[in-house]
Amino acid sequence: MRNTFGNIFTLTTFGESHGAAVGGVIDGMPPGIEVDMAFIQHELDRRRPGQSDLTTSRNEADRVELLSGVFEGKTTGAPIGFIVRNTNHHSQDYENLRCLFRPSHADYTYHKKYGIRDHRGGGRTSARTTISRCAGGAFAKLALRKCGISVKAYTSQVGDIALDPDYHRYDLDLTDSNDVRCPDQEAAEKMAQLIREVKSQGDTIGGVVTCVVSGCPAGLGEPEFDKLHAALGGAMLSINAVKGFEIGEGFACVNKRGSELNDLFTTLDGQVVTETNHSGGVQGGVSNGQDIYFRVAFKPVATILQEQPTVDLEGEPVTMKARGRHDPCVLPRAVPIVEAMAAMVVLDHLLLQKTVACGL
Repeated sequence: MRNTFGNIFTLTTFGESHGAAVGGVIDGMPPGIEVDMAFIQHELDRRRPGQSDLTTSRNEADRVELLSGVFEGKTTGAPIGFIVRNTNHHSQDYENLRCLFRPSHADYTYHKKYGIRDHRGGGRTSARTTISRCAGGAFAKLALRKCGISVKAYTSQVGDIALDPDYHRYDLDLTDSNDVRCPDQEAAEKMAQLIREVKSQGDTIGGVVTCVVSGCPAGLGEPEFDKLHAALGGAMLSINAVKGFEIGEGFACVNKRGSELNDLFTTLDGQVVTETNHSGGVQGGVSNGQDIYFRVAFKPVATILQEQPTVDLEGEPVTMKARGRHDPCVLPRAVPIVEAMAAMVVLDHLLLQKTVACGL
């Protein structure tokens, strides 16, 4: 029943989709970090439901309340408690799901694991719990600023509409300039059109989020069972609806030879660098100082507004049709969640590797 993430920088989360609130406790946050509340709230707003017609219409302000760990605008080193209250849940929309299992959802698996489940909005399995991750990630980003490390994610694919895999082709500062969170405006418009089309059919669609971590020093990552890319992969695969993770050129590597794929070393301004970055900034499980880049695959949302056959608690066949408010595509709201998880992984490993922790 583990609900805690991290080694030194940790986040413990709590709450359900239709409970009183969701929240968390951050521990291991370095002291003396300036707390920019406007920035923290902005990170939550990027994940907030109801922000456009491409997302669920559930209307939540998602205002974060800090309970501890901050004094006179700075972190104290003590645990940081926070909550975000739920104010717009429509629990009655889920009453018809009380005694049946939604296809490809966690209803059946949670029922088998715990013998009890909260059917309202998915309960603990709802993506609403990712609010806590975004709050934890916002604090991690504030700490990473001191080290000159940035974390930028963007929607790189929706359905069969995909950007070029080379992120250097795009200005990632444009990611939030449209509702899809895609740095290519032309592609973003096509993606938005596809999402609206799928939504009008009561269906859902998946896609890919690409993330780039810049400014990360060499030397982060443990040598055997907590390699940096393994930690990143585990963090990403813990996000709702994620079904795939690849770092660097990932699965495209299988079509190449070592002579094509090796990242050759050279020096630049007295520093050892690589001429290419096929490895995605991680070699031997340890960061090499180059950009860390990876891709995260999200499946279509399991809850669709169409009739589907399933079974009830007794295993009897039934027909169900979900009601309520759901995302036709998680990608626009998943971008800040991917960033948050990456930021927490990198900060955690900075603190593990104290010699390069930028004075944190």
